[in-house]
Amino acid sequence: MQSLDVLLKEAELAHGHLCAGQVLGVRMAMLGLAKLGIDDPRGKDRKRLFTFVEIDRCATDAIAVVTGCRLGKRALKFRDWGKMAATFVDAQSQRAIRVAAKETSKAMAAEAYPQLEKNAQQMKAYREMRDEDLFDMQWVRVALPAEELPGYKTERVVCSQCGEGINFKREVRRGEDVLCRSCAGDSYYIVLI
Repeated sequence: MQSLDVLLKEAELAHGHLCAGQVLGVRMAMLGLAKLGIDDPRGKDRKRLFTFVEIDRCATDAIAVVTGCRLGKRALKFRDWGKMAATFVDAQSQRAIRVAAKETSKAMAAEAYPQLEKNAQQMKAYREMRDEDLFDMQWVRVALPAEELPGYKTERVVCSQCGEGINFKREVRRGEDVLCRSCAGDSYYIVLI
């Protein structure tokens, strides 16, 4: 595993700036990997790791940099729960650990560096704080169905309403109709005519 400073520099380059969220994300990923015993997530161990992130903020980009997990590789999974947390899954051993930032870490940062502005307090403190002060950790079980794994192949179906193709068993079946999630009413967009 590379050093904190090296990983923070890589995260900064990938994300466009360095902030407290990036520091949390790098530390969170380093801790999860260490607990799982995964030393080379972007090299020899790259096919062992899956990561579930629970927020779409700066930390997620840092976690992706450290772990090598990407959406396009189907190794990074996003669950929009609004929490500064991630679960690291070793597909080889089936072990998983969820790491969540403690709310108390912000107050601890302010107490440690009252002379600094908030982001600077957090960036400095989050580099130095003990893992136990910064994060809650839980060993968990994560079910990964076959359709979530890289390389999964299945029949591609076509939505009977819009005609678009649907992969990975993401269709909704209503009687004889095969629908995409959007046509079934679970859309994030509205079609403008």
